[in-house]
Amino acid sequence: MRRGVVLLPSLFTVANLGMGWFAIQQTVLALQSPDAAGLLDSAAKAIGWAILLDGLDGRIARMANATSAFGREFDSLADVISFGVAPALLAYVWGLRFLALSPGWTLGLNRAAQIVVFLFVVAGAARLARFNIASHDSHPSNPGKPGKRYFVGMPIPAAAGAIAAVVHFFASPAFFFTTVNTSAAWAIVWLAIVLGLGWFMVSTWRFYSFKEIDLGRRHPYVFMVILAALMAGLWYYSEVVLMAVVLVYVGSALTWRLSHYLHRWRRRRPA
Repeated sequence: MRRGVVLLPSLFTVANLGMGWFAIQQTVLALQSPDAAGLLDSAAKAIGWAILLDGLDGRIARMANATSAFGREFDSLADVISFGVAPALLAYVWGLRFLALSPGWTLGLNRAAQIVVFLFVVAGAARLARFNIASHDSHPSNPGKPGKRYFVGMPIPAAAGAIAAVVHFFASPAFFFTTVNTSAAWAIVWLAIVLGLGWFMVSTWRFYSFKEIDLGRRHPYVFMVILAALMAGLWYYSEVVLMAVVLVYVGSALTWRLSHYLHRWRRRRPA
């Protein structure tokens, strides 16, 4: 019994892993299906559900006082699949549509795409390993100064969510972006975005952690209205809302980094 599994949070981790596997399955099926956009959209939605489940398992474990070393390791391994392999494969297959009708598609660009998505997986695994080390060390020398308000480096669920949000936005039949002209230039832009997300994960940039948001304590009534508006927006306009969330989240990190450089520049500037 002492070596048993704490069942409740582990079930959420299993569900997270199942969503990652489903996303991989849908992405592979899209390679030989006439409804490739629908399958890739389903894969992106599955990654979104995996992010939600990943956020719940940790909170439930802490609320039930059921945290364990096994649960932490199991969660990290599941995250490598759901937020590393699954979005990398989705990014690669979805990027192929930009080249389906393009004479600029070359073997070299295909190899570059394979390298970029592989680096995304490596960066995600390294990000998880760094987070695990930092959580066990109260005075980590790397990465940087810890803080409750932010993560050092982009969390791997956020990077996976960014890929899923972009695919969900452009693959949706409700928007005219599905008719965008395919070309090698679009593929290069997409690979640059994926590579940038991988770099964000291993960087020392600050990303908001949302740990200060405690749903168990009292909040102003306007907070409830904002949450209700967000849920309604996700239900009817999930493509736009999720894309906006990604842009705001990445933009906040850019703003923090810019303010850091400005602060250093002002301190070094002679009076």
